[in-house]
Amino acid sequence: MSPATAPRRALLLENIHSDAVAGLEKNGYAVETVAGALDEDELIARIRGVELLGIRSKTNVTDAVLAAAPDLLAVGAFCIGTNQIDVTSASTRGVAVFNAPFSNTRSVVELVIAEIIALTRRLVDKNTGMHAGVWDKSAEGSHEVRGRRLGIIGYGNIGSQLSVLAENLGMSVFFYDTADKLALGNARRCSSIEELLATVDVVTLHVDGRPGNSGMFGEAEFARMRPGSLFLNLSRGFVVDHQALRRHIESGHLAGAAVDVFPTEPKARGDEFVSELRGLPNVIITPHIGGSTEEAQQDIGQFVAGKLHDFVSTGNTSLSVNLPPVSLTSQNGVHRLTHLHRNTPGVLATINSVLADHEVNIEGQLLGTRGDLGYVITDIGSQYTQDVIGQLRDLPTTVRLRLLS
Repeated sequence: MSPATAPRRALLLENIHSDAVAGLEKNGYAVETVAGALDEDELIARIRGVELLGIRSKTNVTDAVLAAAPDLLAVGAFCIGTNQIDVTSASTRGVAVFNAPFSNTRSVVELVIAEIIALTRRLVDKNTGMHAGVWDKSAEGSHEVRGRRLGIIGYGNIGSQLSVLAENLGMSVFFYDTADKLALGNARRCSSIEELLATVDVVTLHVDGRPGNSGMFGEAEFARMRPGSLFLNLSRGFVVDHQALRRHIESGHLAGAAVDVFPTEPKARGDEFVSELRGLPNVIITPHIGGSTEEAQQDIGQFVAGKLHDFVSTGNTSLSVNLPPVSLTSQNGVHRLTHLHRNTPGVLATINSVLADHEVNIEGQLLGTRGDLGYVITDIGSQYTQDVIGQLRDLPTTVRLRLLS
């Protein structure tokens, strides 16, 4: 097979669902899969010639990785977060980044509900005792969730859906978010985290991975929680001081906790897990499985793989994390140019001037901007020369130019 007809290459890491592999292969991609995460050197060694990269949460796509991947067109995060990707570097290189902001919402929410009930009923301790042969039939420390007050920090897709389900269980819901979010049902907004912590019996974190959230919940926040409260974190591992959490569990100030994410996590299934939270009473620790249901992973696999292919084949960037959102309906019998550029005045006029000078007719065009970047999709008639492509590529504002058909 000649290079001109060789299939596009995709590299998928970290056990991404088989539906993603099947979808990309159906669209003509040669897909290589890796079961675990790769470190920077390993990824650099594999990524040359790859046009699509798929990862989950443990592989870091650094500037060095992106510099080693001149053929890379897009990165798919088959999860919610994208903080493991150097998005700024990807943008400056014209690499689109996509994620799955909605596909595993229900799975995370159901796990939170299950853990709140398990902690409130002290099922962890009862189960441990039974496996040790201890019959401890007692109601001491066991409560119903009905009537208890739930505090949600981060009222996005997951936090808001949790709010609805928790209220259906009879809980009173309070929330705090830095953005102005509409309260659902009877949920009540708190003006500060301090107000929320002083009010509720259960605190659950659902914040994003922005650097400013690092270490946001530590000794001071645990101390402000009501005695006997429960704490849950299914958002990001680096937002919580686990040593402080351990101290407040051991002192009895907190009645229990559930944690699904950790500052440092093993790279692959079966590796040893090390944490200050191991061995604590009424503490549930799970291996980052909030979104790990078969339904969620299948949805994520189909959704992100579809967005990657759509970007490569049409140039459309709707729901891209980093590029301006542009979606232009495809037409038959035209050639499509996509032009990512620095967002300065007059770029669109310059592009159209180049096309007009070469008597190239524009059949359709759409421009979008985001911060320092502009992105224009242009459908042109069949008559054009390589001089047109060369002049557009050589514009001082050009970041990346692609001819799709």
